[in-house]
Amino acid sequence: ATKIPPHNLTEICSALISMIENGSAEQSEETVSKIKAIAALPKQEELISQIAETDPALLAGTFDTISTIDDIVTHVNGPDFPTGGIIYDFKEITNAYRTGKGRVVTRAKAEIIESKKGGFQIIVTELPYQVNKARLLMKIADLARDKKIVGIKDLNDDSDRTGMQITIELKRDARPKVVLNKLFKYSELQTSFPVNMVALNSEGTPQLMNIRQMLMEFLAHRQTIIVRRAQHDLVEAGKRAHILEGLLIALKNLDDVIATIRASADSNVAKDALMTKFGLSEIQSLAILDMQLKRLAALERQKIEDEYNAIQATIGDLISLLQDPKRIIKVIADETLGLIVQYGDERRTKLIKGKIGEFSEEDLIPNEPAVITLTETGYIKRLSPSAFRSQSRGGKGSVGLKMKDEDVVLTLLSANTHDMVLLFTNFGRVFKLKVYEIPAVSRQAKGTAVVNLVNLKPEETVKSLLVIDEAADKDKFISLATRNGLIKKTAVSLFDNIRQNGIIAITLNEGDELVWGKLTSGDDDILLITHSGKCIRFSEQEVKSSQRDTKGVKGITLKSDDYVVGVEAVGEAEINSHLLVITEFGMGKRTELTQYPAQKRSGLGVKVSDVTKRTGPIAAARLVDASCKEIVISTKEGQTIKLPLTKKSIPVLTRPTQGVILMRLKKTDRIVAVALTFKELEDSPEESE
Repeated sequence: ATKIPPHNLTEICSALISMIENGSAEQSEETVSKIKAIAALPKQEELISQIAETDPALLAGTFDTISTIDDIVTHVNGPDFPTGGIIYDFKEITNAYRTGKGRVVTRAKAEIIESKKGGFQIIVTELPYQVNKARLLMKIADLARDKKIVGIKDLNDDSDRTGMQITIELKRDARPKVVLNKLFKYSELQTSFPVNMVALNSEGTPQLMNIRQMLMEFLAHRQTIIVRRAQHDLVEAGKRAHILEGLLIALKNLDDVIATIRASADSNVAKDALMTKFGLSEIQSLAILDMQLKRLAALERQKIEDEYNAIQATIGDLISLLQDPKRIIKVIADETLGLIVQYGDERRTKLIKGKIGEFSEEDLIPNEPAVITLTETGYIKRLSPSAFRSQSRGGKGSVGLKMKDEDVVLTLLSANTHDMVLLFTNFGRVFKLKVYEIPAVSRQAKGTAVVNLVNLKPEETVKSLLVIDEAADKDKFISLATRNGLIKKTAVSLFDNIRQNGIIAITLNEGDELVWGKLTSGDDDILLITHSGKCIRFSEQEVKSSQRDTKGVKGITLKSDDYVVGVEAVGEAEINSHLLVITEFGMGKRTELTQYPAQKRSGLGVKVSDVTKRTGPIAAARLVDASCKEIVISTKEGQTIKLPLTKKSIPVLTRPTQGVILMRLKKTDRIVAVALTFKELEDSPEESE
């Protein structure tokens, strides 16, 4: 941004340079002939005088470029206001640049965060351009007092020398996303900035211009400025060269000059004598008379000769510049690049390509692997797959996830940035996000509260994430399991049109909650693994496909204190896989799937591990095969460890065994999440809990 809004200097200069690179400047044949005639003049003084008196517009020539408005807007994405904020609808912005008139929708930068007291706050750190903060605060207070916006508890201006901040405290029963959307609707947290590109053209007439015309007028202006500057510099250089020529004549005839001056009665007589005897001009004679005696030293005489040679080179270069309009354009490009280096800075106003509610950044974001983590208190973030390093079994791990106190990792999964992520909540609702909409941060960062991304109700939390490839998975099903052992499946196609406020994924019984979801083919076997160490395997065909807003059927019969911790789908591709089981106290093993016999659903299941006080209950269970390379284990205190998936590190044992120590924990720590890395995905972890 610049101090002269509303555009970014770097973007404007980049557009100008691009136009110059795609264009050229030419002089008319008449001008070329005239300049050649001037250049043929024998005397330098006369040549300089003629060029200096030539119309700058003729010397500048005519510039044209093949760059179009579409080319220009690849550099100038939109206004960049000094106050920051967010602008929307690139199509409307482009249309304004194309016609010279339009409007730009601008929103404040606002974030929903969890306060220390457990409630939520809306933190506003950037306002739309020209919005008065004091009037905005009064408007929000009026909206809350008049009950037009319900849920605001307190309003504070926390601005200081480090920056602007408005803090809006919300009531405990308020829905943060709803309150924020109403603030955008009823207050100046959302405004529109008018575009009216009227400027004086080269003839001095006001004209409505598009952005290409505006920049072409600016380039024409710069051409004239460069020519006038060169003409001025040429005249000044000619004057200095004339004086230096006189000084050199004096130094060449030093004894005669001194004798002439000594024989003169006064300075006027000396001046006339020098002009007559040596053919000097009045200016040259006066310069000789004003010359200090120290300039007669050999070193000073050499300086005069060097200066004269440099001036002559400058004169030659300026004459060459004024004869060549292409060089004039190159000077403009070089000086424009210098502006970027000296004054350019980063864009402050973020641009969202789509209209409000129609985000479409996908074309601008590369489709690459990513790791998504979700914590139990609802913080989500996107990481690079290279965020973990491999260690030996029994290691203590490294700090993998920066979390607030008493927070634990709930889920890790892998995806590509263009994939769709379904977020299933404990209330049985589902929300949809693109992976690239989840903010990318470092491994040590806490992440973003999920309520910033989806509209959750009070006490509603995200319990499971599921990555969907919309093209490859359109004919599959989503099988859902509840904490109390109910199972249902629904066609993926029924999750296509998910509203911003979410939709029902499963109807829950009182006291039950959704805990997991898996993609299935319709012919898979389903495995349900429980906290106390039971596992049941039954055919997916025993679960009839149903609509979204239906209850499930019993998948496993649980004891009163038991609950489901894992769900797996076993298809033809997974026949030779193993079930990886890891307990809360860091012990684990792999078991062949043949040891888990298929049975009718709603049974008690079979023992998945020998659960004792030493092992602790089951923390996670995952299917692994030859494509799996490593596992990443996370604890509630934020420690992580990566282990190679080999027989030495994680042996294959029978069902009724405890396993081996995979990670040594403090007495207060517990395993809470397990992820897998795959050879073909270059170590991208995939979901587990």
